[in-house]
Amino acid sequence: MKRIRLKLTLLTAILIAFTASSQQYQPTWESLESRPVPQWYTDAKFGIFIHWGLYSVPAWATNSNADGFGSNYAEWYWERLNNTKLKIHKEFVDFQNRVYGPNFKYPDFAPLFKAELFDPAKWAQIFKNAGAQYVVLTSKHHDGFALWPSRESWNWNAVDAGPHRDLAGDLSKAVKDAGLHMGFYYSLYEWYNPLYKTDIAKYVDQHMLPQLKDLVNRYQPDVIWADGDWDHSDTIWKSRSFIHWLYNESPVKNTVVTNDRWGTGNKHYGTFNSTEYGKGSAGLHKPWEECRGIGESFGFNRNENLEQYQSSQSLVHMLIDIVSRGGNLLLNIGPAADGTIPVIMQQRLKDIGDWLNVNGDAIYGTTAWIAAPKQTDSTIRFTRKGNTLYAIATSWKDALTVKGVRKASRIRLLGVPGTVNFRSAAGGITIQAPQVTPANNPSSYAWVYKIEGAF
Repeated sequence: MKRIRLKLTLLTAILIAFTASSQQYQPTWESLESRPVPQWYTDAKFGIFIHWGLYSVPAWATNSNADGFGSNYAEWYWERLNNTKLKIHKEFVDFQNRVYGPNFKYPDFAPLFKAELFDPAKWAQIFKNAGAQYVVLTSKHHDGFALWPSRESWNWNAVDAGPHRDLAGDLSKAVKDAGLHMGFYYSLYEWYNPLYKTDIAKYVDQHMLPQLKDLVNRYQPDVIWADGDWDHSDTIWKSRSFIHWLYNESPVKNTVVTNDRWGTGNKHYGTFNSTEYGKGSAGLHKPWEECRGIGESFGFNRNENLEQYQSSQSLVHMLIDIVSRGGNLLLNIGPAADGTIPVIMQQRLKDIGDWLNVNGDAIYGTTAWIAAPKQTDSTIRFTRKGNTLYAIATSWKDALTVKGVRKASRIRLLGVPGTVNFRSAAGGITIQAPQVTPANNPSSYAWVYKIEGAF
């Protein structure tokens, strides 16, 4: 019997050693950050962010930014009702009392979140037509309400309450069927979860980590977009432990990407750095992604007016600028509680897609032109792909000069048949625009010259 036990002990030790050696990445940020960035993400450039949940029922925030960055985010509705330190607190309380009554509490919104018009296949088609390559849905925001049948959020999820439907699962399937990459936003903390408020260690072990692993195992997403990390360090959140599992053992270990919001302090962990409404640092040392709404809120805000929405032109120019600096744009939409995407948002997405349908070659799979000399014209941005350079003009010019290019094999304007004339100039080349009229204008908002064999 002792021999059998000894053999079993040795076998167990061998298995443990084999498992440890087969795990390529160790639970240190240095090791986790050594993992190569999946190519799909660096090539994608454009994704759709979706903030949708109980906050989509009131769908309201002030138009005042009196309390600073993010004070007009509609998805923070519950917190604004309770945060008496904010200048805008009274406006939220007054709206709540006037519209829903003083005895109506935030959890009472759950039965009103019906998603009765939600058509995931239609959403996926809208995103695909917009030219997006990936989608990131808020699986759970800071209010803790989950959009999937989470065991840890019993009776506080979209299957047990509200629409009685696996919203995350239905959208994930539709997005993948459309050929796009699917991802999930996940808030690490929850404002009013009693377990979070009383025992953070137990919350992490019994609630947060099981939820994250459930999301990954159920839906196999290619993006895990963490948020709500600012209360604690990555050690308390056990972020390294989770990402270690994600990169080594999970069903998406070779394709998944993560952002940098996994704890206070050092913000350089994760696959990519995230900026929000232009806040934060972006550079070429690491992939980065800008997220923002079409309006000034992430969650749908019925209190926003036309002037608070970005125009189609400004969104296209934003995408061009971000990609030319080596980043991705994660553009947010805020659907209504009934599951419809506001028409103004659909229109903006369609216009971006129409532009990308002509000019996407200058966006997808490109890199920043790192060696670009200083250009005198600020309305021209550059991307490159091998020895092909793309000069993207955000205003029409009869001629434009590109510094730092001595020669090219041929140049053409995307969307227009044939090549265009160019000549060598001092320190660069000058491109002569073809004859374009409203009748044969290939696209709106910006025009792309594809410079092949550039050196």
